[in-house]
Amino acid sequence: MNKSTDNPSLWSPLLNGLDPYVPGEQPATQGLVKLNTNESPYPPSPAALAAITDAAGESLRLYPDPESSGLKAVIADYFSVTSENVFVGNGSDEVLAHAFNAFFRQDLPILFPDLTYSFYPVYCQLYNIEYNLIPLNAQFEIDIADYQQANGGIIFPNPNAPTGIGLARQAIIDLLEANPNSVVIVDEAYIDFSQCSDAETSADSVASVIDLTQQYNNLLVVHTLSKSRAFAGMRVGYAIGHPHLIKGLQRVKNSFNSYPVDRLAEVAAIASFQDEPYFQSVKDKVIANRQLLVERLQSLNFDCLPSSANFVLVRHDQLDAEKLAEQLREHKIIVRYFATPRIAQFIRITVGTEEQNQLLLDVISTLLEG
Repeated sequence: MNKSTDNPSLWSPLLNGLDPYVPGEQPATQGLVKLNTNESPYPPSPAALAAITDAAGESLRLYPDPESSGLKAVIADYFSVTSENVFVGNGSDEVLAHAFNAFFRQDLPILFPDLTYSFYPVYCQLYNIEYNLIPLNAQFEIDIADYQQANGGIIFPNPNAPTGIGLARQAIIDLLEANPNSVVIVDEAYIDFSQCSDAETSADSVASVIDLTQQYNNLLVVHTLSKSRAFAGMRVGYAIGHPHLIKGLQRVKNSFNSYPVDRLAEVAAIASFQDEPYFQSVKDKVIANRQLLVERLQSLNFDCLPSSANFVLVRHDQLDAEKLAEQLREHKIIVRYFATPRIAQFIRITVGTEEQNQLLLDVISTLLEG
């Protein structure tokens, strides 16, 4: 018998049927302008980097705190909740995976948009969860009226990905009111890039709804440090919700991995939350760069969906999207192309530094002239 031959019978039926998530490309080629995976164009807080250096000692031989108590306390203080409202994990993807397992294995299908984070259907496959895709409207927006149906749970990103379009606060309140017996998960991976400050929060604003977790016991809000805090390479995420929901996540976590967040990640995350001026300055720069990028793209006759995230989804009636992505790559600029119905003529561009955005615009201008 050839021992190197694949043996499909060794795979379970579940494994044979899985269609795994495909992450954005992480190229090994040097010198590329990487605008494809919504990473921060700026480094983490210097305080976070210093904390990692200070913690990189002999204590790494010991397991980390299984409850991430120090980080939970800092997050709780930052958002004016209690530690009992906070769950921490290895990036928001792990937090979401636990949430799907804990809350969405129901008799009724769960609901999420047809154009959204493509990990959601993968989790449904993995955990045998039925789901219904709810089409975005003609403007690529989530319309909560379409979610007025029996369900085993609801999840969506706000702002949505890959569209970047946010859902107003009042719409989320209406959704919660209409679904008191379903867990509603709002995935706020990109919410820090909405332009609304806490002082400006109103019913029609796109803003975090973490405060609503104190009013609605069926709301779970999930955040990541990968985007606005530049921790994509470190993997820290968290959820905030009613203590009963957090206990559910803890039960799943402790049946899977009782030590999820390592020592270096915890001290770095704590330092990041404690360096508010740096966080605000980076966030403001990304928002300003996004606004300028959109204005320049529109001047080149691009159609840009209104974004509250750190990326923009754009199309041009004279440029094929897939070909444009290929041509940009030839100029050492990587963007994200989705061969997906409805958005097959769009590309998604991560907001870079001013210099990176200018290089992108210069190349596109040259391509249009050609």
